[in-house]
Amino acid sequence: MPELIAAPTRIPVAGGKIIEEHVGAVTTPDLDLASSVSVAHMVAPGGWSEPAQTPDFDEITVVLRGQVLVEHDGGVLTVEAGQTAISRRGERVRYSCGDEGAEYVSVCLPAFTNESVNREDEA
Repeated sequence: MPELIAAPTRIPVAGGKIIEEHVGAVTTPDLDLASSVSVAHMVAPGGWSEPAQTPDFDEITVVLRGQVLVEHDGGVLTVEAGQTAISRRGERVRYSCGDEGAEYVSVCLPAFTNESVNREDEA
C-alpha cells in the first residue's frame, strides 16, 4: 500500500545550507528501506562549501537550480541545472556551489548517515 510522507525533516547544518530529508535514517527510520536509500532536497547559498568526504555510499546529485561543483582527485566536475552527477562510495569528493547558490536533490545508496559520510576536519 502506498505511504504518504507528509513533510520532510529539516536537518540543521552549518553554513546556511538547508537539508530536508524526505526518506532516510532521520525521517523514516521504521521503513525497511530507511537504511537502503536516503532522498533529500537541498538549498545552498552562494559560495557554500563543505569539507571533503569519502562516503560509504554512492550519491546521485540532481541539480535543479544553480551550479554544484564536485571536487575530486581528478579535478572539478561542474554540474549545471538539469544535469546529474554520480559519485561512488570510497571516492574522495568535496561539494560546493557557485556564486548564485544551488538547489538540488541528493539520493544516497545506502542511506546517508553522519557516520557513513566520513567528512574530513576543516583546518
